[in-house]
Amino acid sequence: MKTDTVFKRAFNDAIDLVSRLPPDAPLPPENTLSRALGVSRTTARKVIGALKAQGLVSGSGRNRSVSLPGDAIRRYPISETVPMAAQVEERFMEWMLRDNARPGTAINELELARKFGVATTGIREFLNRFQRFGLIEKRPNAGWVFKGFTTSFALELFEIREMFELRSSRALAAMPETSPHWSLLEAMRREHLQLLAEIDTRFHDFSDLDSRFHRLISLAAPNRFIDSFYDIITVIFHYHYQWNKHDERQRNEVAIREHLTYIDALVSRNVAMVELACRAHLASARETLLRSTSPQ
Repeated sequence: MKTDTVFKRAFNDAIDLVSRLPPDAPLPPENTLSRALGVSRTTARKVIGALKAQGLVSGSGRNRSVSLPGDAIRRYPISETVPMAAQVEERFMEWMLRDNARPGTAINELELARKFGVATTGIREFLNRFQRFGLIEKRPNAGWVFKGFTTSFALELFEIREMFELRSSRALAAMPETSPHWSLLEAMRREHLQLLAEIDTRFHDFSDLDSRFHRLISLAAPNRFIDSFYDIITVIFHYHYQWNKHDERQRNEVAIREHLTYIDALVSRNVAMVELACRAHLASARETLLRSTSPQ
């Protein structure tokens, strides 16, 4: 069951990935797809076969390319692609957003289990894993407590994030023109421009785009330990964009423009420009996160 869930999730993600590429664009090789989808090469190979079966990919080997299917694309239902642990995580984050959780908010396992329709063991397992992020704390005889973002937490997180991303951005800028990363980056640019044109009604969509953009950069220099840490960054920043409602539309527009400048620098292959754009964007994101740690 776990393998099917992983495959189905990867297949749906692959549909999103190839649909952002222009028709007849080369399909990224298996090892690139496996890293982008977060699966093994065996699963990536199975996904490619499923894409071909739906007419989204044609050719074989290194000559695979993106195609436009004549029929509607058939996706797997979300309920079949998301493991229970991930569903609990998503519901937990949504619960904190809806309840506007503040530092000191008590977290009741039994109450959450009833809200989410899962066993209390599932809630307890999630909380035990999630505490490594430093956002919740188990207190003796008092259950779990939401600690919230603190200034020291944000600064420590950004210190590591900057080191990792500078490393990856330099590696991306040094990639040959034949690398599939460039077509993926160009597709990412088009997404940014489209979102910018519709910013008044779609500014909430930025958190997902931001996560995928920085994930693409990190794939230029894959490292299993960095990838593990990046999972933490993804969760925190994805939900941070929703937690911090102050000037949300305006700061998301600023971030989109910073991303576009960042993309231009990467395409230029000028390492000095890449480092400047990377540091400028991360500094801006750091200030936004720091503001969210202060009382509104």
